[in-house]
Amino acid sequence: MDNVYDYAKTEKRLLEYWRKEKIYKFNPNSEKPIYSVDTPPPTVSGAMHIGHSASYTQQDVIVRYKKLRGFEIFYPFGTDDNGLPTERLIEKLKNVKAVKMDRQKFIELCLSTLKEIRPDFVNDWKKIGMSCDFDVFYSTIDEHCRRVSQRSFIELYEAGREYRKKAPTVWCPVCETAIAQVELEDKELESQFNDIVFKTEDGKDLIISTTRPELIPSIVAMFAHPDDDRYKGLFGKKAKAPLFDIWVPILPDEKAEPEKGTGIVMCCTFGDQTDIEWYKQHKLPLRISITKDGKMTDLAGKYKGMEIKEARKVIIEDLEKEGLLKGIKKIKHPVNVHDKCGTEVEILETEQWFIKYLDLKKEFLKSGKEMKWRPKHMRNRYDNWIKGLKWDWCISRQRFFGVPFPVWYCKNCSEVILADKKSLPVEPLKDKPPVKICAKCRCREFIPEKDVFDTWATSSLTPKIAAELFKNHKIFKKLYPMSMRPNAHDIITFWLFNTVVKSRMHDKVNPWKDIMISGWVLDPHGKKMSKSKGNTIAPQDILEKYGADVLRFWATNTKLGEDVRFREEDLLRGRKVLVKLWNASRFVNTFKTEGKTKKEHVTDLWIKSKLSKVIAKATKSLDEYEYSSAKKVIIDFFFRDFCDFYLEMVKYRLYSNDKASKNSAINTLREVLFDVLILLAPYTPYITDELYLILFSYKKSIHLEQWPISKKIRVSAEVRKTKYEEIGDLLVKVVEKIRKWKTDNKIGLGNEVEELTLSGVKELSNLKGEIKGIMKINKLNLKTSPKLKIN
Repeated sequence: MDNVYDYAKTEKRLLEYWRKEKIYKFNPNSEKPIYSVDTPPPTVSGAMHIGHSASYTQQDVIVRYKKLRGFEIFYPFGTDDNGLPTERLIEKLKNVKAVKMDRQKFIELCLSTLKEIRPDFVNDWKKIGMSCDFDVFYSTIDEHCRRVSQRSFIELYEAGREYRKKAPTVWCPVCETAIAQVELEDKELESQFNDIVFKTEDGKDLIISTTRPELIPSIVAMFAHPDDDRYKGLFGKKAKAPLFDIWVPILPDEKAEPEKGTGIVMCCTFGDQTDIEWYKQHKLPLRISITKDGKMTDLAGKYKGMEIKEARKVIIEDLEKEGLLKGIKKIKHPVNVHDKCGTEVEILETEQWFIKYLDLKKEFLKSGKEMKWRPKHMRNRYDNWIKGLKWDWCISRQRFFGVPFPVWYCKNCSEVILADKKSLPVEPLKDKPPVKICAKCRCREFIPEKDVFDTWATSSLTPKIAAELFKNHKIFKKLYPMSMRPNAHDIITFWLFNTVVKSRMHDKVNPWKDIMISGWVLDPHGKKMSKSKGNTIAPQDILEKYGADVLRFWATNTKLGEDVRFREEDLLRGRKVLVKLWNASRFVNTFKTEGKTKKEHVTDLWIKSKLSKVIAKATKSLDEYEYSSAKKVIIDFFFRDFCDFYLEMVKYRLYSNDKASKNSAINTLREVLFDVLILLAPYTPYITDELYLILFSYKKSIHLEQWPISKKIRVSAEVRKTKYEEIGDLLVKVVEKIRKWKTDNKIGLGNEVEELTLSGVKELSNLKGEIKGIMKINKLNLKTSPKLKIN
């Protein structure tokens, strides 16, 4: 056994050993209870980041624990490969632009590039010690996933849950696609209120405060609160918008806020959600002044073709020249931006596909209550999101690479033609529809749908996608609904909620029993990490410098759901644990057992009793997904009770001529160390397996062992009378006292003491031999005293 643990060589060797020996292989024929995991499929749009390494480690600790508890583990691994992030990655890697390429050629380029880069990407997850069965694999763009996703669309369409409509849609002018409400982020931006002069029919000034004067060409009405005395006399009349000579009605509506700006606002199609509501409620006309790529339309007159912000600047300048700008007030306010690119979004009327679900909000809230959230308070985010929903789910995207809609339209009457489920997956741009004649109008020509699904429309099906890899196997019914969904708190409203939506709509079940929510990794100052800020930490660098076990140990320091600040000094604690574990194991390995223990020593019983309590506490914590508290209990026991005291207390016995006492100590050391290695195996899978294979090797891997059971120490009535737990604790106090005395008197802990007088309770007399042997005291004098002291 080497003097120093070489993590780099060990981790590389064990990773290959686990693969070769199929240590984490899922057995579909197993009779064990199933623990199934809806593993998050990371997006192949870059390398694994520090947040990934932390959250995936946390879930893996629970999964490894469940495996040791005797469950058959269904722990697939997938990658999220479709949609906008992938497009952006391919464009960057291959120096191309999707809009300038033939669509089919771009799709082929995406697929071939993903095939090239995916192995290295997935390898990072293997390196951190993920215990997934990587042979149970899916990609959200592979044939299997496209089939499941397209089938989902057809089933929901047939159930009356999907519709296509030309309607106000949240739109990203940079990505040039519709986006869902869930893809919006609030970003605090600097802006200004512009007090602009409108004219009433009798020529009087009417001041409107707006941050978006470039929307004046889209104005269709003006609104004030019906109880606002300032404007009651204007209701039913008209006002003229400056620069564009547009006359619009002045109308009352309770959604107008008297205290905001001047109390009267312009309604444009469309500036925000309220504009949409007014547009529908009051049956207002449609005026679109912004194009899909973020430029001004013909309605903008001389500002046509300008970028939005450029038009805003020039319009403000023109208003000022005309004397129609009465004031400017600098402000900061939250603005909706696209989470993928950070662009301020617009609302345009476009034709999109939607899933109708606003009528099911109560059902979704009920589902949230039925699932176990860990930590519990994270359900509040889920509930608040549902309560705040205002839009149906827009699932169509005007992109090139993604899962295509299995739809064609009749060229004459626009009748929707769905693909045959048996022929899925289909590519309407290449494949022909399943009918030759439109049943509605008898037309023989069809138009393929060009749009692709929102990536979440497919990712929301991951429980079914993974389980259906075994659809034709009897175990399929045991895999879905799944046991657990690990999920970062920032995508509760994305992935988690949408998965509940699909599961409820398709199967009327909740997709999982337990939900495990992880937090973010922040920089040392508590700031969110981002490449633009230059404060990111690459886990690959940590793996190289410290190894996977140290990274995993650090990742499990924080409680589930909590954000954690990354500090490199916190990694040193994990390295210290590994060094201590290796050295303690090396020491134990130097002694070989000589058969069963004939008579157990009081200190052996004491350490076993301590261990039994630790097992009980750790088991209870891990059952509740409280991996950090379980780890603390285990580490405290290992460092203090086992290494600092028990190892030192038995050394004199290990080198004594009393074979029975020596053998009892050796057997206890090995028994306790064996259980400690298993307790730590979910956290530090590499070093624990290496030590297990060196010292024990009862099975192919420690990860195939059974979790230790907390058990009452069986002893005779005579031994029980010795009160070994209390005696052991007393011995620890004595050792601590004499160690301090030696240190204070500058005597080496390993040096002998010729004579020492110790005062304390009468039970010390039963420990005289122990104290002399452990602390190397030639002559020990004992006196009875209520207080432990050295005379």
